[in-house]
Amino acid sequence: MRRLWYVMWKELLELRQDPRLFGIIFMAPVIQLTMLGYAATTDVKNVPIVVVDQDGTPASRQLVSRFDASPYFTVVATLPSIRDVDPWLERGTAWMALAIPADYHTGIDAGRPVTVQVIADGTDSNSAGVAMGYAANLVGAFNQDLARERLLAAGQDVPPAAIDARIRVWFNPQLESRLFMIPGIVALLLLVITTNLSSMAVVREKELGTLEQLNVTPVTRWQLIVGKLVPYGAIGIIDVILVTTVAVTWFRIPLLGSPLLLFVTSCIYLLTTLGLGLFISTISNTQQQAMMTATFFVMTPMMYLSGFIFPIENMPAVIQPFTYLIPLRYFIIIVRGIFLKGVGWHVLWPQVAALLAWGIVIVALAVARSRKTLN
Repeated sequence: MRRLWYVMWKELLELRQDPRLFGIIFMAPVIQLTMLGYAATTDVKNVPIVVVDQDGTPASRQLVSRFDASPYFTVVATLPSIRDVDPWLERGTAWMALAIPADYHTGIDAGRPVTVQVIADGTDSNSAGVAMGYAANLVGAFNQDLARERLLAAGQDVPPAAIDARIRVWFNPQLESRLFMIPGIVALLLLVITTNLSSMAVVREKELGTLEQLNVTPVTRWQLIVGKLVPYGAIGIIDVILVTTVAVTWFRIPLLGSPLLLFVTSCIYLLTTLGLGLFISTISNTQQQAMMTATFFVMTPMMYLSGFIFPIENMPAVIQPFTYLIPLRYFIIIVRGIFLKGVGWHVLWPQVAALLAWGIVIVALAVARSRKTLN
């Protein structure tokens, strides 16, 4: 036990010798979470839109004012002709254009259907689709208001709707993307920080030449691995507390589930990320090689295949089975379930079991790959 303690103490002393690294370990997750928490969003607001009002009547201006008053749109210019729309969309100074025909008010007054044209820049298909949905809803609501006003002006009662849809959204009533993205960012940051740190552990000993000294000591393979795993695990736990505190207090992400369950599952997740980093360390000869391996062969595929950015259900059927090999997939389900749904062990146990099995296997591989002899 004393040998294990000395290995852990040695690892902490090496970290203290580089004050900048020691600061990055704790400050980087907070800074990255703060930046990504604002940047990683799929919400669409203040869409710049130009208007071509060929009618120029109070009726057409009423429709334009609806767009301008909406939090989702900002009218940036009024153009004289539809031919003037192209330069605005090409430069990106406007995302959408609203074209109102010259006979708009006559059709409205006569109760005839009137066609207005909405043009969108489809370069960013996701944002364009969301903005077009907002525009369709706005025009639909405006059309209903016009119909209601005509009936009231004619002294008629407004007929009730045939279908009364009472829509309720659970877990994220305002449909704010930050509530969905930030728990995933927490999981991603822990993966990046702890995997990178632990991937340097054994490689640094090789480059400094101290691995030869460790090999002639009575320290066993598992003592060397555990001795390097525990200090980084403690750092990871501190990072968990820091990023969770920022998510809850700064970004107001509701923590509806058990904080204890979040802490326990985070420790299991750290076992997988640290074990993965140590395994990379045992198969690398230099710190640069370890970092490149961790970045390009581990973290990048995990980011894309875990469901953090792209829904797994939308991936090709041939790709989806490979996502079960990604530990980040399971932890993202866990943190989103605990934060947003308030679910407990009875719901999350399959993900926790898969994460624990993944961690045990990768740590066992790291121990098996480590050697007491040098090639």
